[in-house]
Amino acid sequence: MATTTKKTLVIVESPSKAKIIAKYLGSRYKVVASVGHVRDLPKSRLAVDIDNNFEPDYINIRGKGDIIKELKKEAKAAGRILLATDPDREGEAISWHIAYLLGIDISTPCRVKFNEINKEAVKEAIKNPEPIDMGLVDAQQGRRVLDRLVGYQISPLLWKKVSRGLSAGRVQSAALKLVCDREEEIQNFIPEEYWDISADFGDSFVAGLYKVNGKKASVSDRKTAETIEAELKGGSYVVDSIKNGNKKVKPYAPFTTSSLQQDASIKLGFSTKKTMQIAQQLYEGVNIKGIGARGLVTYIRTDSTRVSQSAREAAAEFITERIGAEYKGNNVFANKKRAMQDAHEAIRPSDINLTPELISSSLTSDQFKLYELIWKRFVSSQMAESRYDTSAVTVLNGKYEFRATGSRMTFDGWRKVYPVTQEKESYIPKLNEGDVLELKKLLKEQKFTQPPARYSEASLVKELEDKNIGRPSTYASIISVLIDRRYVKREKKTLVPSKLGFDVIGILSEYFSDIVDVQFTGEMEDNLDRIEMREIPWKQVIGDFYDDFSKELKVAEAEVEKIEKEVIPTGENCELCGAPMVIKEGRFGQFIACSSYPQCRNTKPIVKRIGVKCPKCGKDILERKSRRGRVFYGCEGYPDCDVSYWDKPTGEKCPECGEMMVKTNNKKTSKKCSNPNCKYKE
Repeated sequence: MATTTKKTLVIVESPSKAKIIAKYLGSRYKVVASVGHVRDLPKSRLAVDIDNNFEPDYINIRGKGDIIKELKKEAKAAGRILLATDPDREGEAISWHIAYLLGIDISTPCRVKFNEINKEAVKEAIKNPEPIDMGLVDAQQGRRVLDRLVGYQISPLLWKKVSRGLSAGRVQSAALKLVCDREEEIQNFIPEEYWDISADFGDSFVAGLYKVNGKKASVSDRKTAETIEAELKGGSYVVDSIKNGNKKVKPYAPFTTSSLQQDASIKLGFSTKKTMQIAQQLYEGVNIKGIGARGLVTYIRTDSTRVSQSAREAAAEFITERIGAEYKGNNVFANKKRAMQDAHEAIRPSDINLTPELISSSLTSDQFKLYELIWKRFVSSQMAESRYDTSAVTVLNGKYEFRATGSRMTFDGWRKVYPVTQEKESYIPKLNEGDVLELKKLLKEQKFTQPPARYSEASLVKELEDKNIGRPSTYASIISVLIDRRYVKREKKTLVPSKLGFDVIGILSEYFSDIVDVQFTGEMEDNLDRIEMREIPWKQVIGDFYDDFSKELKVAEAEVEKIEKEVIPTGENCELCGAPMVIKEGRFGQFIACSSYPQCRNTKPIVKRIGVKCPKCGKDILERKSRRGRVFYGCEGYPDCDVSYWDKPTGEKCPECGEMMVKTNNKKTSKKCSNPNCKYKE
């Protein structure tokens, strides 16, 4: 009688990843997915035992019962179990929790990690399992407990004094402080006048005023500008010095999570959340025609710019054969920060030979755009420097010194593959020292200093990285949470704090200064890194933090009752009880409510008229919100009149069918007909 060899069970997080890996490993392996976390802190209570050294009380996640049951069933039938969740703190913690549920000894070689999902990488990882890394697990536990202690103990204070249902995250609060501080800078900014003066010598050769009497020029008013103009008319412009040289510009490093989010925002218009969703798809795998399912990029959550030797060699061969030997570079990029970053490579294509054009038919439009960006960035990072001829000329007119610089690209190098913002080559004609130049026109222009720009998603991610707030895996969620909670809103691609955001940060700044302090938040991230490196126990970090935090909490709980909650009257009285009606904040924004709540529970929406009449009954069209918070436009006469639109009506009639025209968010068209059967657009 033949004996049946038991299969090796491999547990991953994602079902799509499980399908691909199962094909790589064959029939001797069974690959299943945990579908993310299986155990966590319960949502209904704090679940951190403060009196027992901050011991977390984990439970099986509600709704995961069937998955856990299936994992236990498969584990019982398996000859061996390997945990192959993502290679980061979160993935390590998921493996640790699964090991607990399945009774796996975490000190045994049960954990496998791969940085890219292809057959070679997966099989190599399966051959070399390791014990679970408790440094990674404890760093994740430390962050989870910290965030729970902050969120669950500060949030009730916000409910009392701002609005029910609000919450205060540890890292999100520091990010919100950055956005609010920037907005205050803009509001308090006082513009200062200054004047630019330059000399146009024709043939696109313009030199700017640089020094006066050997000191840097500073022209602050019209009178000074006109005095300089008058004095310059009496003199001549003589070439004082000419310096010719050359410069080399190195390529950018391959993408980290942060730089990918920034470039995708700037070049593709993707939100950080969208970037990470699409990048996850590319990492987990796409079915490529003629090749099959495979992961297209390496792991997408990384601070590292390191590239493996094999990937560098493959890039060198590709560049030499496809682009030209003169374009091959020899670039090594150093990580700016912690040694622990080297655990992962930079984000790069798993196979450089899978060019974007080759696999375009297998990708969605957004997948193609992001893959092309990653592919081009990596290839360019392995290419030669671009080279320029440079020149600088100094022109004197008495005590006034003018300067001009010019550059001309002589070799495009890496920019052949990864072009940057179009550079305007500045022209300097062939000149000799002592040449007297003929002035075509003296240019003077009044200008004013500008306030700092509001953060965009890209610039906020850069600031978070520079200030050491959060980690690659959290940047997208930080911004999403701020927007979802209505603390911040998107306005013309910038992030603007709402009144609600200012109210929240006001209370946090007064009572919990460490929580919103950027430096403190950065130091806490360093402590979490030290936990990962096993330099310090995670419960010690929590204990040190909680000593001060608990004192702040007591003060806040005692004093927050004294804060007068701001009330915005509407000028009308409640039709039910006669009390003044006021504006309040709710889950989906502002609404009007009776000030005598809870005795009177009368509420009504804030009416926003858009200046457009209903084509059916002639009443006003109002901006409204659905139960899920989505904006739509409906007739004031509802329910007697059922006219409504998802897009904002313009009040104009369609020239083809006569229905209402509505605005669109499409770059190519600004308006379209609201009739789904009419294709008219403008």
